[in-house]
Amino acid sequence: MISTDRLDWTLLRSFLAVIDAGSLLGAAKRLGTHQPTLSRQIAELESQLGVPLFERTGRGLLPTEGARAIVDAARQMAQAAGAVESSLRSKAESTRGSVRISASAAMAFHLLPPCLTQMRLRHPGIDIDLVASNAVSNLLRREADIALRMIRPTQATVIGRRLGELPIGAFAATAYIQRRGRPNRLADLSHHDLVGMDADDSIIRGLQAVGLALTRDAFSVRCDDQLVYNRMVEEGAGIGMMPVFVGSRLIGVERLLPSLKGPSLPLWLLVHREIKGNPAIRSAYDLLAQEIPRRLLDAARPAGKPSGLRSRSVAR
Repeated sequence: MISTDRLDWTLLRSFLAVIDAGSLLGAAKRLGTHQPTLSRQIAELESQLGVPLFERTGRGLLPTEGARAIVDAARQMAQAAGAVESSLRSKAESTRGSVRISASAAMAFHLLPPCLTQMRLRHPGIDIDLVASNAVSNLLRREADIALRMIRPTQATVIGRRLGELPIGAFAATAYIQRRGRPNRLADLSHHDLVGMDADDSIIRGLQAVGLALTRDAFSVRCDDQLVYNRMVEEGAGIGMMPVFVGSRLIGVERLLPSLKGPSLPLWLLVHREIKGNPAIRSAYDLLAQEIPRRLLDAARPAGKPSGLRSRSVAR
């Protein structure tokens, strides 16, 4: 007895191609596959159905009585599959609009490009405005539709999803380590050249939280622009503190004190409650919520170390 739950649509698709072409070679050309692959698929379908489907003659393949008995049903399945594909394509194309996304310079540079590329592939009707800024865009004033931030939303009308936590690590260029040596413990950092922020005191507060009390004067180079900051570390200006997923992507840079249990930054995906129902914004929000945690994990794997990302969803 034939079990219909075993039938594979791919096999039926190959079957119809052979029926229409009259030969394995012609069917393989139509499907863009190889003749041996198609032959194996026909053999598998015959095995599942328990009947031979083609007789091989000098002129090609002739359908058997069993093949003629199922060809109409197979064509109906092909039409149904085409209708499903058309419906999904129409839905994707109907999601149209412009979405403005705000993220810090480091996030916009290192994290979002592959995510936004996926968004263009899945939702070609959505236009994207990416605002690479360290300023906290005010969703209430519609300076952005979606914001990626490292702070928890405080406004009642702003809702968000916590995508995880970004562990912070110490990083330095190999050239710097060769010149100044490698710190073996947290306290050793006070004897090294450090790259810090100018007006932003988050690095100072983070180091204080793990037991290293430093002042602004302890940092020999200071810059609030994240991309410039990262470049200074790459060039060997000193040791910098940054999210592990960023530091692991810098060229010629090594992570220091990997066992240090440093601070972590929460990563939030935010949107205004009133506009989340917009189809384009909702589609963009859902895609980012899916892609960003995966990209963070992937970014941490090249160095062979776990990313430390603990993905957690928050009630929306």
